[in-house]
Amino acid sequence: MTILEIKELKKYFNIGGGFMKKPDIVKAVDNVSFTIEEGEMLGLVGESGCGKTTCGKTILKLYEPDSGKILYRGEDITHLDRSEMRKYRKQMSIIYQDPFGSLDPRMTVGGIIAEPMEVHKLYPKKEREEKVLELMERVGLTAEQMNRYPHEFSGGQRQRIGIARTLAVNPEFIVADEPVSALDVSIQAQILNLMQDLQKEFGFTCLFITHDLSVIKHICDRVAVMYVGKIVEMASKKELFNNPKHPYTEALLSAVPVANPKIKSKEILLEGDVPSPINPPSGCRFNERCFKKKGKICETQEPELKKVEKNHYVACHLY
Repeated sequence: MTILEIKELKKYFNIGGGFMKKPDIVKAVDNVSFTIEEGEMLGLVGESGCGKTTCGKTILKLYEPDSGKILYRGEDITHLDRSEMRKYRKQMSIIYQDPFGSLDPRMTVGGIIAEPMEVHKLYPKKEREEKVLELMERVGLTAEQMNRYPHEFSGGQRQRIGIARTLAVNPEFIVADEPVSALDVSIQAQILNLMQDLQKEFGFTCLFITHDLSVIKHICDRVAVMYVGKIVEMASKKELFNNPKHPYTEALLSAVPVANPKIKSKEILLEGDVPSPINPPSGCRFNERCFKKKGKICETQEPELKKVEKNHYVACHLY
């Protein structure tokens, strides 16, 4: 069953401007469409600044969309105001990238995890404390740490606190916004394994945002590749890694280190820089860096995201 459907979603930001000067428009998310099935983990991957985080926050309506539709279990939540969205806040939640900045330094760990329960009036006070202890134990913390403050913990422990807070209301859908990118590599593996175990236990659906394809390979079921505000390819994890179609996806995969020294992989080096979302190229947004460019059509006509194989979608004039 489809839990979330995104149709032609757009989110633009105005920056700069002033007296007698129009502001620049940042096209952070530009006409994005995809679905997420119940119980799956969809990876959203791309370079920094491509619009991944903005897309996740717009889906949760932490940013108001400029156009398009957000359907949650078939219900259109696109234009709901704050009070109308309140009933969905329990079902849709987020794990933030910064495990320190996202925690209130004046609150104890117990207070941080219990706060969502209080906001949504879940459980009597005594039972609430028991639930907090259960969640702390489940994410690898101890009861003795309940009255400590965020600054007393390491980065990995703080992210465990953030995960416990997110799970406090037992949400159906979670946006995980680069939850391991700020952590040491050894700790990353622990948090990823924890999230896999928790998904099996709690049964939540997840949009996992990251720039690291090795993380995607470890944890996700399907992958959507984003470039300058657009989805350029979407497929199952196995299909994407074994049979990438879009030149940008090929370049990303070629940069992933191979653990076996006997296997020699040729990295595809892209020329130029990522274009600005303020003034993206006409036609295909990847055309200025593409090593398989067809010609004028790539410069003048924007490719649509089309189905090229079973459950494999690509936005490229090669197909």
